[in-house]
Amino acid sequence: MNNFAQAPTLLDIRQVSVDYVSRDNPPAHAVSDVSFVLREGEMLGLVGESGCGKTTLMLSLMRLLPAAGRIVNGQVNFMGRDLLDLSEKEMADVRWKNIAMIFQGAMNALNPVQTVGDQIAEAIIQHNIANDRSSVNDRVSELLELVGIAASRQKDYPHQYSGGMRQRAMIAMALACFPQVVIADEPTTALDVMVQAQILELLNRLREKLGLAVVLVTHDLAVVAEVCDTVLVMYGGVTAEYADVDTIFNRPQHPYTRQLLQAFPDITRAGSTLAAIPGYPPRLDALPAGCRFAPRCPQAVARCHLEQPPLYQLGGDHTASCFLLEASNPAGTGTP
Repeated sequence: MNNFAQAPTLLDIRQVSVDYVSRDNPPAHAVSDVSFVLREGEMLGLVGESGCGKTTLMLSLMRLLPAAGRIVNGQVNFMGRDLLDLSEKEMADVRWKNIAMIFQGAMNALNPVQTVGDQIAEAIIQHNIANDRSSVNDRVSELLELVGIAASRQKDYPHQYSGGMRQRAMIAMALACFPQVVIADEPTTALDVMVQAQILELLNRLREKLGLAVVLVTHDLAVVAEVCDTVLVMYGGVTAEYADVDTIFNRPQHPYTRQLLQAFPDITRAGSTLAAIPGYPPRLDALPAGCRFAPRCPQAVARCHLEQPPLYQLGGDHTASCFLLEASNPAGTGTP
């Protein structure tokens, strides 16, 4: 995080909360009071088990939540503007042009009856990046070659691409309108190990070449260690820990972060064993009364089952939500 302390802030997310509502059931609190900052050129890893609210948080930033989703609190400040205050027309201009998203599962995200080139061109035309057909085709060719696909393949359909090529095409589409921020939601899902490495290397290279700020949503800690600068660990829709990547991997403070790391294979330590986290993440429509990790936490005490701990400031931009840290910062920061 220190490398980016002086860089301009692009996204300043403050206490965003998202509920899923239904007519017959109580609301599911998918995200509760999550905050983070994304600076120019920074890659933030958003980490946690499936169902912890990672994708919901990212969709809320883009205002692309499904019909049942409601942003019930918070601010999404992008370069001085709160995106939650914009009209839908104003927000449509921000998408792709300022903040773009690489969706999970390229085969499902791409339209099977349109050529890949036409799908990339749609965003270019929509945002007036190029107007005449020749300029649009040139931009599509440039984008495909930027991500390692021959320009001659722009007239192919998604099913004619391999899995890795489809993911590269999604990256090309995200870059079509020169965005400052790219959200990559599990960009290596369902790809083999070699292709995963190629996609991650491509994302990192494009970040450095184009000066992008990237939010990488993943559950793969190896990916985070390799390419990210900062890490936000989520559990049960709340922030567990937030710090630079070195702190998260070498000096983690939250029991959940520690257990995630213990469940991660380390071939550099002889005799090390993997430790599974017992139990399952909480249902978002039936959250525990206290700390959301308490039912699975080996260090939980009675208080943990009664109160949600606040975020404690641990020095610099390092925060974590655990009562074990109260002695080092009795005041706490943020909100419960």
